[in-house]
Amino acid sequence: MPAVFIGHGSPMNTLEHNRYTELWNSFGSSVPGPRAVLSVSAHWFINATAVTAMAQPKTIHDFFGFPDELFAFEYAAPGSPEIAQEIADTVAPAWVGADRDSWGLDHGTWSVLAHIYPNADVPVLQLSINAAAPADYHVQLGAALAPLRAQGILVIGSGNVVHNLGRLDWASPDAAYDWAQSFDEEAERIMTEEPGDVLSLLEHPAYSLAAPTPEHFVPLLYLAGLANAAGTTCEKLIGGYALGSLSMTSYVVR
Repeated sequence: MPAVFIGHGSPMNTLEHNRYTELWNSFGSSVPGPRAVLSVSAHWFINATAVTAMAQPKTIHDFFGFPDELFAFEYAAPGSPEIAQEIADTVAPAWVGADRDSWGLDHGTWSVLAHIYPNADVPVLQLSINAAAPADYHVQLGAALAPLRAQGILVIGSGNVVHNLGRLDWASPDAAYDWAQSFDEEAERIMTEEPGDVLSLLEHPAYSLAAPTPEHFVPLLYLAGLANAAGTTCEKLIGGYALGSLSMTSYVVR
């Protein structure tokens, strides 16, 4: 299976049809059907590494201020306790706890999968982002996930390379600040040429603006680790910006 990083943007992309959601749908149609999906979503950011291990994960509406239609959306994909154990075994000796009842599927996962696998007929698991771990931990854990690809599991990182909600410019729906574009372009250079150098982005002059909190940036580190483990680079699937301070760029490892 390939592995992919999706710039997921607004939860409203769940209900909308635009060039990003059309690309997500095309991607889902273009790859072999997976045994399961493992999503590393920006929105499960806790002080531990855990994987959802319930048979039927709930749909979590982890936002506010959006239309009722979005709160009514349900993504009823099954989970798999057995595959959760397989994931934990694959990355050992790194420790991954089994979450059997506290989380589920958040919008970082289902807003994207609503287009990739709209029938919700593929088992879906989420891997938490360990907020207490340093950046290199996430690159290394991404590399440790690499064997899952040969086992038919599609690994998805869902976040945004640039994500600064405090700097949104509602007058610029499809544009970016200069600093956002500079950071996004350097990320593209690294991901498509030298993904093993991804941690150098933390030294970029615009990093503190691009990622004032790290949770949306960290899923990119998992794809960089997966690419590095495969001895390959990433392909850019789509680029673009939203509201000045969001990058919608997505990447794939074939």
